[in-house]
Amino acid sequence: MTETVVLKLGGSVITDKSGECAIDHACLHEVAEELAVRRDSALVLVHGAGSCGHPEARRYRINDGLTRENVPGVYETHAAVSGLNAAVVDALRDAGVEAIGIHPLDLALAQDGRLVSFETRHIAEMTEHGIVPVLHGDVVMDRLRGSCIVSGDQLVTRLAGALGGRRVGLATDVAGVLQNGMVVPRIDRSVAATLDVGGSGNTDVTGGMQGKIAELLALADTGIDSHIFHVSKIGQFLAGTGHGGTTITTKE
Repeated sequence: MTETVVLKLGGSVITDKSGECAIDHACLHEVAEELAVRRDSALVLVHGAGSCGHPEARRYRINDGLTRENVPGVYETHAAVSGLNAAVVDALRDAGVEAIGIHPLDLALAQDGRLVSFETRHIAEMTEHGIVPVLHGDVVMDRLRGSCIVSGDQLVTRLAGALGGRRVGLATDVAGVLQNGMVVPRIDRSVAATLDVGGSGNTDVTGGMQGKIAELLALADTGIDSHIFHVSKIGQFLAGTGHGGTTITTKE
C-alpha cells in the first residue's frame, strides 16, 4: 500500500436527515461494494452523523456545555452515532472489507470545540495490516465546555495530517460545492470569500457545507488538497480520475 486515503461519507448520504436515525442501508451497501473492489491504498473511513446524532445533540444542547440537566445527552448522542457506525461497519464487512469501528469519544479531548488530543497511532497500525478504521462525528469531552460535538469534517483534517494522507475526499449528496446551481471546480481562500453556499437545511450542529469548506481550507494550508464530490463518484475518486466535483487547494 503506497498511500493513505481518507474518505468521508456525508451524513446526508447514509441517512435521511429529515427523519430521526433513518439509515439508508441500500446506499451503505452500494458504497461498501464499491470500496471492496478498490483496495489499492490504505483507507481510513469517516462518516457523518446525519439524522443519527444531530437531533440528540440539538435537543440536549451538547455544544452549549454540560450541566446537571443535560449530562444524559452525552450518552444519548453517542449511542445514536455509535448505532450508525455499527451499520456502516456491518455493510463493509458484508462486502468483504475488514472494517472496525472507532469511536472518537474513547480517544479524543477537545477545548472549546476543537480537538487538542486525538490518538491516531493505532489507526496507522491498523491500515498497515489492511484493516479499515471507521470513525464518525461524535460527542467528546471538552476541557472548557464539558462536552462538544466534533464533526466528521474536523476528524478528516486531523487524520489526514496525522497519517500523512495525500488523498482526501468527501462524498456528499451533491455534485460538489454549488454556487447558483453550478459546481465550483476549485476553491482557495480568495474564492471562498466570494461564496454564499449556506448551511444545511436540516438539523445540523456542525456547520453544513460552510463548515466543510472551513475545515478543508485549513487542511489545504498544510499542503494537503481535498475533494468534494457526489457519492456516485467514489470509484473515480479512488481511481484518481475526474470526479466532476470541487477541489479545495491553495495551489494556483
